[in-house]
Amino acid sequence: MAGWVDHYLLSGDPAEPCLHLGEPVNRHHLRRLVDDRRQQLAAVGLTAGGTVALRLPPSLDYVTTLLAAWRLGAQVALLDHRLTLAETERALHRLRPQYLIGPESVEPLTDGQPATSAHVLVQLSSGSTGPSKVIARTSADLVRELDCYRQLAHYPGRGERIVLLASMVHVLGLVGGLLHSLRSGLELVVPQRLTPPGILAAVRAAEVPTTLLGVPFYAELLARMAQPPPTPQLVRMIVAGELVRPSVPAAFAARYGVPLGTMYGMTEIGVIATDLTGELYPSVRPVAGMRAELIDGELHLAQPESPYLGLTDPGRWSDGLLHTRDAADLDRTTGLITVRGRQDSQVSIGGLKVDLTEVEQTLAALPGVREAVVAFADGAIEAYAAADTTAELLRAELAGQLAGYKLPRRLTLLPALPRTATGKVLRDAQALRAAAAAVHPS
Repeated sequence: MAGWVDHYLLSGDPAEPCLHLGEPVNRHHLRRLVDDRRQQLAAVGLTAGGTVALRLPPSLDYVTTLLAAWRLGAQVALLDHRLTLAETERALHRLRPQYLIGPESVEPLTDGQPATSAHVLVQLSSGSTGPSKVIARTSADLVRELDCYRQLAHYPGRGERIVLLASMVHVLGLVGGLLHSLRSGLELVVPQRLTPPGILAAVRAAEVPTTLLGVPFYAELLARMAQPPPTPQLVRMIVAGELVRPSVPAAFAARYGVPLGTMYGMTEIGVIATDLTGELYPSVRPVAGMRAELIDGELHLAQPESPYLGLTDPGRWSDGLLHTRDAADLDRTTGLITVRGRQDSQVSIGGLKVDLTEVEQTLAALPGVREAVVAFADGAIEAYAAADTTAELLRAELAGQLAGYKLPRRLTLLPALPRTATGKVLRDAQALRAAAAAVHPS
């Protein structure tokens, strides 16, 4: 893995600007920082075949630690720094890394285990640690995905800039942002403030063709800005992570005079299909080498090996096919894919994946809760519970168990949850709202 990092990510013109995370960094400076960090990690005992979990905010320290661990030949698991202590502990129990690296600390873990596979990257889909949620990728997997990005005609390349609004812990920001930028010779910029003025200030900071890369949430924020400053550097914005509302592409293009491109992908396989010019919306075209099939309305993708560590749910991968759990249309003539939405309980909140089952189970396990159901409507999570406590106490308890982006926007207490004639709890959002309105009339 050390040779892979040196060849693909750290080679090139030493004076070439490559990162701007609060301060500009060229390739020579980055390589020196990575060398220093590698020596520090080796000094505490991390070796080839070792395992480490990173829980760091997006920063130069995050980048140098990731690359240094890979140069040592370690398997790296990425944890979102926004996870609560309880969520972090559950993830560590599942992953068993030998070291946990946080801001200004490297903590050896007594129950840590060395790597049992050749995977170099481990990620947690939707922040959950349940079965079939721990995803692992090899260096060959990452190179294949990076090759896909390089072959995209309208994706930023050498001499350009990416202003990154997506998390570098997740696949879009990590591979499409950080790794692609390092490999392809362009500058990656992370704004100091993820507000419309802060984002546009980052765009305007250099007279270089610039692409915004993030999730639809930020495209909507920018499209609503009344009088944005001129941004002649802006080439386009590309979003992924969730479906784009139909009104957003036209509104963004009208406001900034550049297209809103879309990408479709998964942590398990990376980028799957794109529409970088906005001309195909709401459809996307598969990237080079991607083979898609439609089975009972669900999109399946060819993937020879299971992307999951440990036991694999055959409902997620089987017989060389990844089951996306996405409802889609597939045009047999053009190959275009139109994703219609999830077929399971996973949803996106601001581009971050949330498993509704995890939220529901966490709520149901709180003291005083008899039963609970969680629904997703109008872009937000809603929770309903029959409980011998107050909604305020439950919200406080949930805040200690779940990351902020997983918390329900509305939590309503009912004497009992509405049920069907056969006794099953109703999960339809409209039915739940009607039951809540009957108990709590406005």
